[in-house]
Amino acid sequence: MMETLNLLLFAIEAVGYFALMVTLLHFRHRLGLGMFLTALGVMHFMETYLAAVFYVPVPFGIVSPGSSVFFAGKLMMILMLYLHEDAAVVRQPIYGLFLGNLLTAAIAWLLQWHSIIEISAGKAPNFDFLNEMGGLMMWGTALLYLDSIGIILLYERLGRVFKRKIVLRFMICGFVMLTFDQVGFFGALYYFVGVPAAAFWGGWKAKMFAVCIYTVLFAIYERWIRRGVSTMSARPVGDIFHDLTFRERYNDLLSRTGRDVLTGLYDRARMEMEAPTMIWDSLKQGQSATVLILDVDHFKDVNDQFGHLQGDEVLKAIAARLGTILRASDRMFRFGGEEFVAVCPLTDHAEGARLAERLRWTIANSVSTPDGRPVTVSIGLASADEDGVSFTTVLSVADERLYQAKKNGRNCVIGGSRLADVG
Repeated sequence: MMETLNLLLFAIEAVGYFALMVTLLHFRHRLGLGMFLTALGVMHFMETYLAAVFYVPVPFGIVSPGSSVFFAGKLMMILMLYLHEDAAVVRQPIYGLFLGNLLTAAIAWLLQWHSIIEISAGKAPNFDFLNEMGGLMMWGTALLYLDSIGIILLYERLGRVFKRKIVLRFMICGFVMLTFDQVGFFGALYYFVGVPAAAFWGGWKAKMFAVCIYTVLFAIYERWIRRGVSTMSARPVGDIFHDLTFRERYNDLLSRTGRDVLTGLYDRARMEMEAPTMIWDSLKQGQSATVLILDVDHFKDVNDQFGHLQGDEVLKAIAARLGTILRASDRMFRFGGEEFVAVCPLTDHAEGARLAERLRWTIANSVSTPDGRPVTVSIGLASADEDGVSFTTVLSVADERLYQAKKNGRNCVIGGSRLADVG
């Protein structure tokens, strides 16, 4: 009887939590989103405290409402916040919680250095408790950050399979991420406060039960409440579920524009936009920047002998090899035809020459024509500021050295006069 009553109270707590939070979320345009975020933050301490000390028996084990009801509810609320707003808004409460918990732990540590007096008998401060709670809250917030990223990414991934079944996606995300969270947070509870292992499975089952409750409530909200006011939005409901922040959408769009269709490298227009800035930024830091220009040797013969489709395959293979050698800070562009340009910021001439030789060697030993003959490249390089201070000037000098490499028999690297030719 007691276990059944606890389970009933468990369900009532979940419904009450959902009702309060979804009301704040639903009326965020009138009340302000700050009320919803503040409520999430205030609940964070109670969740952690209850998870550490408050457990009740239910038919499927020993559980804590703090972890099973309120934390599970918070994660599902964060997913709903993402569906209504965007990823940037989701990050705000998590960053705030983490900084607040860090400050709490730091202040608790400083307070222990005070000389204190006991005003009321038996009311001395419990610094062990503060330290435990500070550690648990920081660990819980770190897990929440991972949970939030995971639940959003999983929701979007599931959209490829269950495009119109948002309730099913909501439920699956809850099952998966709260299982992950149960493993991570229970480990901390076991280490910090000695919660017995028997509580792990009861807590996990309780979280799965809570997900079922929240999924039903979410379905009711989406079907009968939110849909009734969807006409207030200037955007279709379907679009909201695929929104990212403006900056994220802009960066995603930018990363997909200015690309060469064949090789996937950035194109000449993107080079003319970005390369001058990369050169200038290096010079402002008192560093050199090196530009490499590569040309595929005898590429016309490949096209004439094997056809343009095979020639395209050769160019794609070269682009793939270039991507494995260049560093994260470097940028590779398709300059036109069989020519490529690499811009290497914060790179002096000697380092650029070594990089160019690695590129030349890698291509010669890994790319071949359909009949097995190796494909080679000739490379010219120049550096700012010894060969000029503008990208146009440096590129022009590198192009002249590429011409010298062609005259020298191809499959070689030509740099500045004070560098021995490499290759």
